[in-house]
Amino acid sequence: MEELKTINVGIFGHIDHGKTTLLKQLTGKWADTHSEELKRGITIKLGYADTTIYKDGENYNIEKKGAPIRHVSFIDAPGHEMLMATTLSGATLIDAALLVIAANEGIKPQTHEHLMALQAKKVSKIIIIQNKIDLVDKEQAKKNYKEIKNFLGKQYSEAEIIPVSAQQGVNIDQVLKAIAALPSPKSNIDSEPIFLVARSFDINKPGTIPGKLNGAVLGGALKQGKLKVGDEIEIKPGRTVIEGTEKKYRPVKTKILNLFRGSKKVQELTPGGSMSIETELDMSLGKRDLLAGNLVSHPDKLPDPSSQVNLKCTLFQNLFGTSSQIKVEGIELKEILMLSINTSITGGTVASLDKNEVTISLKVPALLFKGENVGIARKIQGHWRLIGFGEII
Repeated sequence: MEELKTINVGIFGHIDHGKTTLLKQLTGKWADTHSEELKRGITIKLGYADTTIYKDGENYNIEKKGAPIRHVSFIDAPGHEMLMATTLSGATLIDAALLVIAANEGIKPQTHEHLMALQAKKVSKIIIIQNKIDLVDKEQAKKNYKEIKNFLGKQYSEAEIIPVSAQQGVNIDQVLKAIAALPSPKSNIDSEPIFLVARSFDINKPGTIPGKLNGAVLGGALKQGKLKVGDEIEIKPGRTVIEGTEKKYRPVKTKILNLFRGSKKVQELTPGGSMSIETELDMSLGKRDLLAGNLVSHPDKLPDPSSQVNLKCTLFQNLFGTSSQIKVEGIELKEILMLSINTSITGGTVASLDKNEVTISLKVPALLFKGENVGIARKIQGHWRLIGFGEII
């Protein structure tokens, strides 16, 4: 059977608007696996879950009824205001997004901020989930629908709006239908591979004997190219080392032992879906996301890390991540900003300004690709808030 096309779909929206419950309905699984998340009932890190969509006549389902038509990797982004950096990393990995808006609460600060994050990361395909429709009457639902249409503006005016009750399982088939209709992302498999590392971890259980230990695992998405079991790979900027009083970054070279697309072991990876790489590296190097934010390719194929980035900036008119609207002021010389570059988050100081072009000295070096978008955040009222984006020049 021909392998199904895979698409990465992010789930975004304000805290408590039902993102994780929706994901449970779409995949049959809870994405949150961290004990602190289960205890607090919110998403703290990026959650991951895969599913296959089946079509039986006009019915779209995940119960294996009919023919399989689409494989989907979902990424559940946190809705909490203090976790915007994680949300930006999630937006880097996706091809399309579901933006969840609770009909009984309407458009909230993080709804605005998440839409801005999708714009900042060039995500053009979005589906609006008008959730908790069971908690409002017909007139309230219509009023909320009009608010959503106005909120989306010109850029996302064509986005489909689907009324849903994730809790009751209402209209989930329509969401699956809309996801199945999303265009497949164009994948460049002939270029050198670029793998974006969103997380890294040690998969060994306590008490595993030395001869049975697995190497460090890298999780994320393949942006282009192919990776195969047995390939030699290089991880950049790499791991941190302390030389005297100075922190430096050293590229790491290793070998691919195993590859996984979702939970399925494969011999080769091409773009599409969430995936992971088991390496020969000592398991301790993968613990606690130590290698998150790195890029992976074949040896000597990635650019050298840069400690400075030049951006052509677009700032939003207003700040939307707070309860009250705040006008976004222009960037100032020597200002400290937070940048989301690929899946890495790094602070930087504005070194020079020329109209809408800015040069920023980076605290942590990053791998830069001309034309890519970078999220720009400023510390406001004690939290990092997304104020715009910049194109690397």
